[in-house]
Amino acid sequence: MEREEKNSPGGILGMWKNIRLRLLAQGIAVGVSSGLVVVLYRIALERAEDFRKLVLGAASGNLTVSALWFLALVAAGLFTGHLIRREPLISGSGIPQVEAVLARKIDMDWVSVVTRKFIGGAVAIGAGLSLGREGPSIQLGAAAGQGLGRIFKRTRTEEKYLITSGASAGLAAAFNAPLAGVMFSLEEVHRHFSPLVLLSAMSAALTADLVSARFFGLSPVFHVGEVTALPLEYYGYIIILGIIVAVFGVIFNRSILMSQDAYGKMSFIPKNFRILIPFILAGILAFLYPAALGGGHGIFDSLMEGSMTVNAILLALAIKYLFTMVCYGSGAPGGIFFPLLVLGALTGGAYGNLLSDLLGVEPVFIKNFVILAMAGYFTAIVRAPITGSILITEMTGSFTHLLSLSVISLTAYVVADLMRSEPIYESLLERLLKKGGQTFTGNKKNKVMIEIPVFMDSRLDGMHIRDMGLEPNCLIVNVGRGGHDIIPRGDTLLHSGDCITLLVEETSASEVKEKLKILGGSSGEQIFHE
Repeated sequence: MEREEKNSPGGILGMWKNIRLRLLAQGIAVGVSSGLVVVLYRIALERAEDFRKLVLGAASGNLTVSALWFLALVAAGLFTGHLIRREPLISGSGIPQVEAVLARKIDMDWVSVVTRKFIGGAVAIGAGLSLGREGPSIQLGAAAGQGLGRIFKRTRTEEKYLITSGASAGLAAAFNAPLAGVMFSLEEVHRHFSPLVLLSAMSAALTADLVSARFFGLSPVFHVGEVTALPLEYYGYIIILGIIVAVFGVIFNRSILMSQDAYGKMSFIPKNFRILIPFILAGILAFLYPAALGGGHGIFDSLMEGSMTVNAILLALAIKYLFTMVCYGSGAPGGIFFPLLVLGALTGGAYGNLLSDLLGVEPVFIKNFVILAMAGYFTAIVRAPITGSILITEMTGSFTHLLSLSVISLTAYVVADLMRSEPIYESLLERLLKKGGQTFTGNKKNKVMIEIPVFMDSRLDGMHIRDMGLEPNCLIVNVGRGGHDIIPRGDTLLHSGDCITLLVEETSASEVKEKLKILGGSSGEQIFHE
């Protein structure tokens, strides 16, 4: 009853009056809860990987231990597949699932997601699958944020901010990258700047980073050592590298989708047993090429130490690439951030070594190309150049690359766009929605607020409110302009930079946003949030 009152028009409007202060406080609370969940997840992954290394060390030359390890991998695969069948939303990285929840396309049981994603991710990554912790951390953080909203009976509108804050906190705690966590929410999840999202996401991300630092310290995820700034005369090489990683990034995106299709066509293997493929392959690679297991942190360290030849780099690139496709296509719980960054690093390492061998570029600059390729590869795949630049800066702890990172990110973005490659998470989201499953129904008695930015050159720019063609159950309650609030009327003329606030029924919120997306701009890429 109390939750219904809060979701009534009066309750929603009352909440909106002091929304900024509420979001700041709730963001801090989400940062603590999400940070603790992700910290525990990181600890579980570390313990699982330590156990794997211990077993593989004992299995060297011991057939009995090796056979037992393979049996354990089969059991782990079957157990992971069971978890996915019980909770389909834990498959893959979890980022498309979070975006679908925020778009009110599906509903999420936060208890089920937190428990099963936590266990499934620890088992899969601990077994050695080429998957990362960032996607699961984002989903775990988002689910923890949703749980906080449900426990304290927050409104549906506030709950969406809590989910977004949790996603930011999850990325921040996973990589010690609070600014990247904030920018990820703005650039990838919502795809436009929002002061309210910024406020809640920043408070959550900074708090989660403090929680993470309490357990893991302030050291960056990647240790690059001393890096010499790249001279301006080498910037031409950066543009060429940006083109190369953009092409590879487009191929990566298409390969991810092809790998999912390939698993779907394996009619000769029962569906419940297909997830065993990456687990068995992980067991084989454990004895043939153990460096490919897990996220690939050891490969990056070898690159930074300069102990890999060009042939060794190309071999690692090929094996890691194929293994990542096999692992992610299976639907095992795990992300692609870390593997794709390692693939980018390998590409940059090969490129830098070739420049050094063939064109006389000083070897001291090879590190630069490794770092730059990571940002360019990330941008081409995710299509979030600002997030990529900030993420690599925070993960390496080096601020000497900001200009060069911007150059390669812009180059990779433009080339990938010219090749008409969709961002990977957008493609995965489309597949998730087509697959169906846990759809969102909502409650007609509940009302939610939707905040809509008016973009330059969009159809809303220069339109009167009466011409928007909104449904009768949709009420515009405010137009924000330059820090001032305007009482909306039918003849109110909208301008770029305005922020429109609407009150709609929960059941029709998704349809309203789809219609407003069409009005939002010719590109149709803006995603409105609640």
